[in-house]
Amino acid sequence: MLHLNRLSKHFNVHILDGKIIQGCEGISFELNPGEFLGISGPSGIGKSTILKCIYRTYLPSSGEIWYNSLFNGKVNLATLPDHEVINLRQKEIGYISQFLKVIPRVSALEIVTEPLIFRNGSSPAQAKQRAAALLERLNIPAKLYDAYPATFSGGEQQRVNIARAIIWKPRLLLLDEPTASLDKGSSRMVVELLKELSEQGTSMIGVIHQQELLEMVADRVYTLTAKSEHHGP
Repeated sequence: MLHLNRLSKHFNVHILDGKIIQGCEGISFELNPGEFLGISGPSGIGKSTILKCIYRTYLPSSGEIWYNSLFNGKVNLATLPDHEVINLRQKEIGYISQFLKVIPRVSALEIVTEPLIFRNGSSPAQAKQRAAALLERLNIPAKLYDAYPATFSGGEQQRVNIARAIIWKPRLLLLDEPTASLDKGSSRMVVELLKELSEQGTSMIGVIHQQELLEMVADRVYTLTAKSEHHGP
């Protein structure tokens, strides 16, 4: 489904007299349909940079990211025009970060319901029913469904964030520390949901620092050991 070929990302830091910072260098791996590929390595080595290059939050400095799109065929995400990248995000590719970014004064239930209505074409009634069921599984109290996530704890916000990202079952899902702000019980519930999503056909690439959780959910792990070297499974 996805093939990275010598992907590199460098940052030109103008406030440091144009110093070049290496985000990731020469990354190559493949992702198979329905597979969960974990990316591990020490902090600052470029794990999040890889995900952001695939999602095109960052424009890669060099290399290729070949993605077998359901609607557009085989495309290189490293060079794909912006409007086509946005189209893929809307139809096929999801992303979970450590932070929830939503429009103020939108309820938790509406936040999770929206992808089902606008991406999957579900009716509002069906979407609300599925969203409520997923929020319940993630231990979000029913009294909070109509509340604004800006008032929630960090862990509650992240569970809403996860629910929004997985409920529409994207074809490819990128996960950047989805369990970072969660307690042990919530983290295990998220892992179970990710396993179910994988069984239903979603391919995933995930950065999860907790080794135990990574081993529970990942089919393979790609380990970054230094800026200049990396090891496949």
